[in-house]
Amino acid sequence: MPVASVRTELLLLAVAIAGVSLSAPLIAATAAPALAIAFWRNAMAVGALTPVALLRRRHRAELRGIGRRTALLAVAAGALLAVHFGVWLPSLQMTSVASSTALVTTTPIWTTLLLRLRGHRPPALVWAGTALAFLGVLTLTGVDMSLSPRALAGDALALAGGIAAAGYVLLGAEVRRTVGTVAYTYVCYTTTTVLLLAACLCGGVSLGGYSGETWLKLAVLTVAAQLLGHSLINRVVKGLGPSVTSTAILLETPGAALIAALWLGQEPPAVAYPALAVIMAGLALVIMGGRRKDAVAPESGV
Repeated sequence: MPVASVRTELLLLAVAIAGVSLSAPLIAATAAPALAIAFWRNAMAVGALTPVALLRRRHRAELRGIGRRTALLAVAAGALLAVHFGVWLPSLQMTSVASSTALVTTTPIWTTLLLRLRGHRPPALVWAGTALAFLGVLTLTGVDMSLSPRALAGDALALAGGIAAAGYVLLGAEVRRTVGTVAYTYVCYTTTTVLLLAACLCGGVSLGGYSGETWLKLAVLTVAAQLLGHSLINRVVKGLGPSVTSTAILLETPGAALIAALWLGQEPPAVAYPALAVIMAGLALVIMGGRRKDAVAPESGV
């Protein structure tokens, strides 16, 4: 790839990381129920994708050509994404943005474990990174336990969100072998939106009556994290490769923590910083080791 093209891809990746880093602090600052935020984030994204997916001939043909098995996998991926959002977003209202983001981005750890259950044999470096990251997770969980049981529950929800995202990644990787980004994303996000809508209706969650400021934040969240962040990550992964892209996604944790500290005044205890560093170091080792076995890399963030 020419140097100029590499620079362009890296610039787009930097914009994408900035977009997903804004996600957690913006969600924490939005005055709406967590499930409603999750629903509107996906519903607005589907609304924005509909003209692209249905009006362009190439994408319409691709949607019509999706086989039954592939379509079911895409729907299953959307269901897991709904679980991911459904448990992670509430955690942001129960624990700190730094802790929640660090725990939800443990997705590569769970991806590695699921791959092992499927018969893959990750190299020793991957297992070492997994153990190191778990040490960081335990340290960080201990930090929140010292603060309140509510924060610990928020940590558990964020961790569950990371596990659900791992299943989403694996199913999405399978679908993406034969289906393009737009078609897959459209089917997946539509499924996620429908399931989250059902959850909101069953739970009696208010989907309207918000202030203009809240609607503005929901729109910014959709554009920055869901469309701009995720779409650009999917755009650059082909040129830069999954290793570079996945490693860069880990920057969401310190990015979200920095934005939360500057904007929301959420300063984690000093002991949380080493825990975050350990988690990121472990995740980096997981990805580095996974390069030797073509480990699956996440195509989308929180």
